[in-house]
Amino acid sequence: MRERWRAIGVLAGALFAVNVAARLVIEFGFDGDDTAADRVSLVMFLAIGVILAVVAFRWGRGRPLGRLAADMGAAVAVALLLTVFVAPLLVGNNPFAGGAGLFFAQIWLYLAATAAGVLVGYLILTALGLDHRSQQLKRYAQLKAAKPRRVVRR
Repeated sequence: MRERWRAIGVLAGALFAVNVAARLVIEFGFDGDDTAADRVSLVMFLAIGVILAVVAFRWGRGRPLGRLAADMGAAVAVALLLTVFVAPLLVGNNPFAGGAGLFFAQIWLYLAATAAGVLVGYLILTALGLDHRSQQLKRYAQLKAAKPRRVVRR
């Protein structure tokens, strides 16, 4: 159980670190340039999506879908809370400075990027037949094919 929570915490920390790095680049590198800030934000969302796709691919091989969804959901929820409430404070901004529209837009964009990343990773895993369920079905088929058929006498 301890290893499971450690993995969730490391993933949440990595997602938070990507967001903080993007905020620091925007704050110190492109202060006042909105187009550059938008590009950095796009790269951040793509990086978050790629990280989650890779993690969903790796974790999906050995975990059932329910456990995978719970683990990924917990990591994304923790990272989202840290990103929305703590990350702006680290660069000297107020989380609610842009108003309610910007606050909720940030949440929806983050959730869309994370959902897309997890979905892409898991769909690739499933298409290759490497997910937990496919492996279970493969083992079951091999087990049933290995047993000789019982002869029934009448």
